[in-house]
Amino acid sequence: MINELTRKNAHTELDHIFKTILPAHGMTERPEQIRLSHTMLDAMFENRIALSDAGTGIGKTYAYLTAAIVYSHSRLVDGLPFQPVIIATSSIALQNAIVREYLPFLSDALSDDPHITTPILAALRKGKSHYVCDERLRQHLQQRPNGKNVMQKKELYSLRDVLDLDETQKLSSFDRERVCVPPFCDCKHPDCRYRRHLTECGQKRYLFQICNQNLWLADCMHRENGLKPILPDACTVIVDEAHKLPETAREMFGTTLTAGEIRSAVVRLKQDGYALAADRLFSASSTLLQKMAELSPEYPIELLHDDLSRVLSTLFLIGRKLSTFLEPATKRALEQLTDKVVLFLRPKADAIRYTAEDDDGKLMLCSVPADITSRIQHTVWSKQLPLLLTSGTLAIGSSFRRFQDECGLADNPRVMESIAVSPFDYASNCRLFFPRYSVHLSSERYYDEIAAEILRLLYTANGHALVLFTSYADLSAVNERLATARVPIFSLRRNHPQILRQFKSTPGAVLLATGAAWEGMDFPGDCVSLLIIPRLPFAFPDAIHEHEKRNYPSLRDFIRSVIVPEMQIKLKQGFGRAIRTETDTCVVAILDERCSARGRYRQDVLNALPEMPILTEVSDIRRFLCAVKPQSYFEAAA
Repeated sequence: MINELTRKNAHTELDHIFKTILPAHGMTERPEQIRLSHTMLDAMFENRIALSDAGTGIGKTYAYLTAAIVYSHSRLVDGLPFQPVIIATSSIALQNAIVREYLPFLSDALSDDPHITTPILAALRKGKSHYVCDERLRQHLQQRPNGKNVMQKKELYSLRDVLDLDETQKLSSFDRERVCVPPFCDCKHPDCRYRRHLTECGQKRYLFQICNQNLWLADCMHRENGLKPILPDACTVIVDEAHKLPETAREMFGTTLTAGEIRSAVVRLKQDGYALAADRLFSASSTLLQKMAELSPEYPIELLHDDLSRVLSTLFLIGRKLSTFLEPATKRALEQLTDKVVLFLRPKADAIRYTAEDDDGKLMLCSVPADITSRIQHTVWSKQLPLLLTSGTLAIGSSFRRFQDECGLADNPRVMESIAVSPFDYASNCRLFFPRYSVHLSSERYYDEIAAEILRLLYTANGHALVLFTSYADLSAVNERLATARVPIFSLRRNHPQILRQFKSTPGAVLLATGAAWEGMDFPGDCVSLLIIPRLPFAFPDAIHEHEKRNYPSLRDFIRSVIVPEMQIKLKQGFGRAIRTETDTCVVAILDERCSARGRYRQDVLNALPEMPILTEVSDIRRFLCAVKPQSYFEAAA
């Protein structure tokens, strides 16, 4: 326990950093950011679970990094042993930004602080599949990859000097899978770079251990099951982008079966010299693989029973015939695949089974515990160390209830809440547009009418727009109808970086997007001066919601407690694409008829967004943009 004087000195030090040191290095003093950092520091001292909703522009990353640095220093002052701070994020982009931008700036600035005498360093931690296995690389190179082009060969041979596979750009997914560290690592390579990397990451000179939420939860699960920890013992854990934690927990505590895993097992058998077994497995899996490639994520998992049974019979046969001859890694991979197929064939009352879309857009089979919240409670929240969970979309208004319900935190006495309001002047820089006459969602000509309305808005704003759809079907239908538009239009499919670059570099362009574009993408400046949301982002019905609905006395209660809050959170995420800096100006147009003057969800939308003037006439949009934009804005794409 840190004594009261040390705690008081820590808060004084925090003020000194934010009010003197950082402004001397060009950072603007932000009162809300400072208050947030003090709140986070208190949570660390009090061993609390802090939920922090931080609006756009607060600077929450610097808030928690600085609080963690001061907290770590305070522990050393009071004679406590060194323990690093774990930061778990949802995106690689944020991990890289913390390591390459935020911490180098802080380390340089805090060199002026006499209390902090060493550089602030971080170890970037990733799962095994992100690193090169020297033994597997050696074996793969011995197979003489003659079927590859010059660039692919060069990239493959470069791995002898590169450990992190994310640093390569031209490496095929096939090669990556062949050379990465396997889930069960048992090679006897005399000088393994991956093991050296793990040893290096464990050095005490690294104050921060940066990883994704999956790796952190995997570490929690290892500790719960008495296995060797993946990450070092920490003095505190910070979970950024925490709104993604329930989804990550379902992924980690559940089981998935992808087409890639089946194909990988076939390739392993073939590489080990068992071509006949490989052919049998591929033949038995062919119908299942075809369905996984072609069917939609809503396909009932029960209808795959016969296809899975054929795969299982073949796996059992291969196991009986070849078990004593297979390479250890191949044997474990086949056993793991067999266990998954058995799982999806066996009735299980305490699990939710469903199909979803994998990273390649293919069907995958999913199973999650029916009571996921109890798993999170036991595995994560029972650990007696400070936990900071932060995001821009944890709360709706002043309520964290939906997030707490999903994560099993509703009745946890250690929870404390804080909301840091965005410093942006939305009242001056943003307008919310609800058309006076909305397009009816049930109209037979819905796509024709909504495309016409979108086109009218695009011409009014002279392009510079992002249109966020709730499905690829809607995106495609509208994209077809905008083919002759007089503004450059780009359609984003699965976050293709090249399309994003083209959109940002084309004056007055329009981007049609869905999926990942609702959150995490940054569009500062004038490139998104009009944000159009044709439909409110209500979640599509799925097995998880169907199961959760049983916990509510009526459908109305379920909709108000679950469906509407989830829509509001998603809407907040999409709205965050509009205003990214203090000087950005934007109109947000929501075209859903349920937001009309008498619409049943209008007030829910208003409760989710910052206060700003509401427009109902297209001419008002033009008038607002003329008042806030330079003349050059209207010359783009003209």
